[in-house]
Amino acid sequence: MRTLSDNFAAFGGFRGLHGLSSTTQAPAGHLATLTDFGSNPGHLAGRFHVPAGLADQAPLVVVLHGCTQNAAGYDHHAGWSQLADEAGFALLFPEQHSGNNPNLCFNWFRPGDTRRDAGEALSIRQMIDAMVIAHGIDRERIFITGLSAGGAMASVMLATYPELFAGGAIIAGLAYGRASSVPEAFDCMRGQRLASDEELWALLRAASAHDGPWPRITIWQGTADHTVAPSNAEDIAAQWRSVHGLDTAPTQSETLGPRVRRRWSNADGDILIEVNTLARMGHGTPVGEDLGTAGPYMLDVGVSSTREIAGFWGICPARDADAQTAPPRRTTKANSPRGANAPAKANSPATRLAAPEAGRTPAAPRGRPQPERSSVQKTIEDALRAAGLMR
Repeated sequence: MRTLSDNFAAFGGFRGLHGLSSTTQAPAGHLATLTDFGSNPGHLAGRFHVPAGLADQAPLVVVLHGCTQNAAGYDHHAGWSQLADEAGFALLFPEQHSGNNPNLCFNWFRPGDTRRDAGEALSIRQMIDAMVIAHGIDRERIFITGLSAGGAMASVMLATYPELFAGGAIIAGLAYGRASSVPEAFDCMRGQRLASDEELWALLRAASAHDGPWPRITIWQGTADHTVAPSNAEDIAAQWRSVHGLDTAPTQSETLGPRVRRRWSNADGDILIEVNTLARMGHGTPVGEDLGTAGPYMLDVGVSSTREIAGFWGICPARDADAQTAPPRRTTKANSPRGANAPAKANSPATRLAAPEAGRTPAAPRGRPQPERSSVQKTIEDALRAAGLMR
């Protein structure tokens, strides 16, 4: 008889959703514990780091770990605390626990945790508010990043609370609202749950009543990632191009060693979206140069995504000469050109009728049928129900 673990292993892509093959843990180190930050409906823990002598109105970076990782382990390998001490910004690390998810994944695909003012999303929002009040954070310079399930949860936070963030960074993650169940999450991760730009835009617009300005987004993805298909990076870019009103074609494309970087700018020349694709890189966070330490799903490819992300946001000096180093500016309606692929109006009656409920995945575009559910997938679903991981 096949065990539950055997069933999981038989279903490609499960490792990235409910656990990686090895853990990235570390002792608590110098991260402090955040307490009394609100009702905490998502039952998350909070860790934080504030550099000595932090200036008033400093930036805040929210960092979301991946499956089987914890806050201290991710911080150790990615180098966020080291950079925070150098550049002078505060850090918040929401942390999952096994009571919510046995493999410590943020529940980015569960509707009760991905809606505004509910579940894990609200818990993270409450942690941010507590940090702002306790440490005099600049509300105009709050940023969020995450890896894998943490990257998908960063998409959730950027979509449901866009007014809160000046920028986001999604590493091997997924676009907002692409899955509302475990089977849908599998399909999305494998790149088999397709959606048009218009459907991606509608999901993001349905997540909140916000109408701009919008966060700036940097996306990181390996071409050899067999856990989260590279097509998911394209979905994320398309979702945010639509609300920023940008054309499909990038403003700039360049090759930087193993990395191809595409950027989209508005009419004023502000870089609003970038996609960084790393050749032959698998599933994980890129680390290297003088920042970060290799480990499980923390990949030394000679590029420090931590430093590059902070440079893109304008909260530390960027390493390459042509990178944007000025403080980020949010796009406004007045300076956001509308690309040919963008919907005509964000709040038109036709758009409101077409926009699905937040957290729900649209039907696949015509001409691209969904794959039928295999017997292996059915076996996995039965196993997940037996384990209490899905209904």
